[in-house]
Amino acid sequence: MADTPDGRGTLDWHSAAHRTDLLAAPLVAVLASVPGLEVAEIDPTLADTAGFCAAYGSAPELSANCVVVAGRRGELTRYAAVVILATTRADVNKAVRTFLDVRKCSFASMDDAVRLSEMEYGGITPIGLPADWPVLVDAQVANASGPVVIGSGLRRSKCLVPPTELAALPTAQVGVFAG
Repeated sequence: MADTPDGRGTLDWHSAAHRTDLLAAPLVAVLASVPGLEVAEIDPTLADTAGFCAAYGSAPELSANCVVVAGRRGELTRYAAVVILATTRADVNKAVRTFLDVRKCSFASMDDAVRLSEMEYGGITPIGLPADWPVLVDAQVANASGPVVIGSGLRRSKCLVPPTELAALPTAQVGVFAG
């Protein structure tokens, strides 16, 4: 399948407001604050980015991953979400650790990420995360040439969102978070 310029691939996209059954509850709770969000149903076994892009003809450079990180300083643990293009890796050890002002930073455990986000692992989205979590949007995502594909909070669907909406999330910080 050929990649399409806007990452839509071969999916049948719908207004997210009309298909809330394809969205995790935390995303539904803030849906009105994200205009232009679209959603498409996918095979949940293809939720991981590489399989998703290959199966549905979506451009990897317009697909974004959201990873949950945990940083520690003393007894305090701070969580954050890092949104990076699928073609890059999060710079957890330098950029993210420095932003969070913590001594140690790593990917959050699967159990913690799922429990705290109230979303499915492999489908976590930056939209609807806990209000005290920074959402670190890599500049490559914020400056993408078209809408980017992100998780929906569920493994059985994906969302398509204008990058300006990710940068406008209440706790979003745009910077260089890919390494």
